[in-house]
Amino acid sequence: MNGKVHAKEIKVNNSIWPDYVFQSSYNLMPLNKVEAFIKTNGHLPEVPSAKEVGEKGIEVGANQALLLKKIEELTLHIIELEKRIAVQEGKSGKRSRR
Repeated sequence: MNGKVHAKEIKVNNSIWPDYVFQSSYNLMPLNKVEAFIKTNGHLPEVPSAKEVGEKGIEVGANQALLLKKIEELTLHIIELEKRIAVQEGKSGKRSRR
């Protein structure tokens, strides 16, 4: 079917939610590998390409979980970068203006 959906709310039940990203056993892809993947494929790892979405569509609940996973991964990268900056500021004697 090809049409539009208009609703005030859509509820999707999803039993797989990406909180596992915060487990110590989770292997976070290093940013240099993410960059290499993007340069080669033109999209984020695990995220379908525009062509694939155009041809096959996308399941809304699974996509929401995937987007949250990517946000959580970005958050972990930012935390790591902030720690590195703090170490560098400590070595150089600079202090944050926050």
